[in-house]
Amino acid sequence: MDGLDESLAVLRESFKRGKTRTAAWRKSQLNGILKLVGENEEKIFQALNEDIGKHPVEAYRDEGYIPLIFFPAKARVVPEPLGLVLIISSWNFPFSLSIDPLIGAIAAGNTAVLKPSESSPATSSLLAKLVPLYLDPEAIRVIEGGTSVSEVLLDKKWDKIFFTGSSRVGRIVMSAAAKHLTPVTLELGGKSPAIVDALSDSDLEVAVKRIVSGKWGSCNGQACIAVDYVLVEEKLAPLLIEKLKIRIRKFYGNNSQELKDISRVVNKHHFKRLSNLLKDPDVSSSVVFGGSQDEQRSFIEPTILLNPPLDAEIMTEEIFGPLLPIITVSNIQESIEFINARPKPLVLYAFTKDESFKGQIVTQTSSGCVTFNDTAVQFLCDSIPFGGVGESGLGRYHGKYSFDAFSHEKGVLHRTFYLELAPRHPPWSDFKMKFIRLAYAYDYWGLIRLFLGLR
Repeated sequence: MDGLDESLAVLRESFKRGKTRTAAWRKSQLNGILKLVGENEEKIFQALNEDIGKHPVEAYRDEGYIPLIFFPAKARVVPEPLGLVLIISSWNFPFSLSIDPLIGAIAAGNTAVLKPSESSPATSSLLAKLVPLYLDPEAIRVIEGGTSVSEVLLDKKWDKIFFTGSSRVGRIVMSAAAKHLTPVTLELGGKSPAIVDALSDSDLEVAVKRIVSGKWGSCNGQACIAVDYVLVEEKLAPLLIEKLKIRIRKFYGNNSQELKDISRVVNKHHFKRLSNLLKDPDVSSSVVFGGSQDEQRSFIEPTILLNPPLDAEIMTEEIFGPLLPIITVSNIQESIEFINARPKPLVLYAFTKDESFKGQIVTQTSSGCVTFNDTAVQFLCDSIPFGGVGESGLGRYHGKYSFDAFSHEKGVLHRTFYLELAPRHPPWSDFKMKFIRLAYAYDYWGLIRLFLGLR
């Protein structure tokens, strides 16, 4: 294990440089495997014989994978339900984040327990009341409660767990699932950035509207798909900030104490968490708009910050609230490097008309999904999967992908009782090795000649 860290660093750097992404590299490495096998066949046979006593013919048949040996046959994939599934939903979209995965579970044929969030008690109570009136109580149940109830549920054996929430709780869910080897879908979150490229004034106006809606219009920033921070060139930042201020006032009003059409912070715990983010003097000094708070109402007005310290909690943890940092870069291309230096986000938003830059964003970054020139709308598009990658989640759903999330794709192979090929079975011989080699190469004429020569 000496030098392991150095070896892993080399591998990560190779991936970071994009070395493995080109088709040419992939083909060259696959050809390398073919050469490895072809040029070292006898050594491979010898090693397999030493390890497990395999005859070379058996080794060639088993390790080479020869589908022609099993001809004729037909195969298909049959989706089957997983069984009893647990769905733990979130409080910020407490109805849709409960019903949406439940639809997938039902469509796939599972029984299900739905555990709504205790932080949205009214919706939780409503679901507990309505579900048994409309759905089969022998197959679908709603169980309400707080953390203690979740702990009891997670201690049980499930055939699938679907969780929506924070990465901290997601780790707890995954750890509990591991005890029973239960598969999980984790819909988490992370710091979803929005890149704003140079745009015409009219296009920038549209971009600003969509950023404001995608930030403060999504539960006042309390959404996993909300814009967490914005990346923009330094020279363009003043104009962007000014337009954001104007648009916030137009959408929600001028009086910070009487803003309308905007959600409050869900509870005192989250209010305190968000308030603490602004207590750092270096962070509070970066506020360029908003910042007022009303603890009694659990309300924080839309707040814009310009270049807060990158090592401050507001830039290392998901904000999940009405605070929006603006981070400047000298060149918009630097935004790709900035994003890649941090955990993979659930969503990457980018406002640009540069097709080349779009291509770079898609190929040179990793995120759950990418949305160009809008925010949040990808969540409503059921023709594409929704889900995170890395720390932003595991698995995917929406539309057909919800059915897949709660199904096992079972392979089914059918064979008849005729045409049983003798070279498939021992005792082994040189003839059977030749036959299997030809079958592996799909040399049908060679197989015919081999049989004619035998006769």
